[in-house]
Amino acid sequence: MPQDTISIDRIVIRNLPPHRDGRGELAELLRTSWDLSVQYVQWNLIKSGVNVLRGMHVHLRHTDYLVLVDGAMFLGLCDLRAHSPTFQARASIRLSDERLQAIEIPPGVAHGFYFSERSVLLYGTSHFYDPSDELGCRWDDPPLAIAWPAADPVVSPRDRELGSFADLLAHFR
Repeated sequence: MPQDTISIDRIVIRNLPPHRDGRGELAELLRTSWDLSVQYVQWNLIKSGVNVLRGMHVHLRHTDYLVLVDGAMFLGLCDLRAHSPTFQARASIRLSDERLQAIEIPPGVAHGFYFSERSVLLYGTSHFYDPSDELGCRWDDPPLAIAWPAADPVVSPRDRELGSFADLLAHFR
């Protein structure tokens, strides 16, 4: 299966080519025969409105497997793993339903999703939801240095109250 690369260690981007015919299209989203880093035990669906930003979030234990199935999304990433060869590297990728891709995000890589249009995101997790595995920082904290494509997105009260990037980074040192 062809894969793209990104400048953060252990982020896997997998192209999911559609199989089209006169009825529409079918795409394989996940196969156990693929070289996956983990097994996914919980699947979630996000239906997002326009100009919505979710994050920045990071997990201590679980890996995420993301597939944007409808719409458009900007994914911002920052590696917080102190022993990673890409420690503190930032990256971003634009996802669209015009090119179906799956992205694996390992523990210790902070991530945020910005939806510029109504969108649907399917994501699997390697562990069941656990609030103690949910850390984060403000999406707009200047030291985070993610070039978001929006200045005033809609964010949840929880995400609005997250602490600084420096405080989050200190947790990983």
